[in-house]
Amino acid sequence: MCHETLTHMCLPAGEKILRTVAIYLFLVIGFRIAGKRELGQFNSFDLIVLITIANAAQNAIIGPENTLTGGMIGAATLLVTNYLVVNICYRFPAIDRLLEGREVVLYENGTVNRKACERELITQEELMTAARSQGVRSLKEVDRIVLERNGNVSVIVKEELTLHRILEEVRELKQVLGR
Repeated sequence: MCHETLTHMCLPAGEKILRTVAIYLFLVIGFRIAGKRELGQFNSFDLIVLITIANAAQNAIIGPENTLTGGMIGAATLLVTNYLVVNICYRFPAIDRLLEGREVVLYENGTVNRKACERELITQEELMTAARSQGVRSLKEVDRIVLERNGNVSVIVKEELTLHRILEEVRELKQVLGR
């Protein structure tokens, strides 16, 4: 139950629901326009933006009140709206592609796709960071790097180099063990 004060007015539950759906749709479109980077590969600036957006969205959803009921209505509406959107995307692949986009090849066959990296705001250093996180020493060992639809970066290592490196490491271990 909401208690009115001189400085705060209660929002009806229906308005809270409409505000929540509007903010949800705005954020879905905004993150789609902003690119996949905002979804998967966070840096400190991205985190600051995300926290600030969460605060701004919370204020827009339940208005000036801070009641438990208002928060629960907002949260429940977000959960239901998200369930409906995910369900629609599952049933209609064209809508899913529109909202989620497609994967983007950032590196392939020894070449950085500069246009794709520029469009997604991913630097060559970030490509190397993603590659190193998969145990790769240089891009020469990489077959492809793909920015997935969910914002994660997949690094596909060349199989022959992986096998070669494993054999190298076995030889090194044998030398250390004196065999």
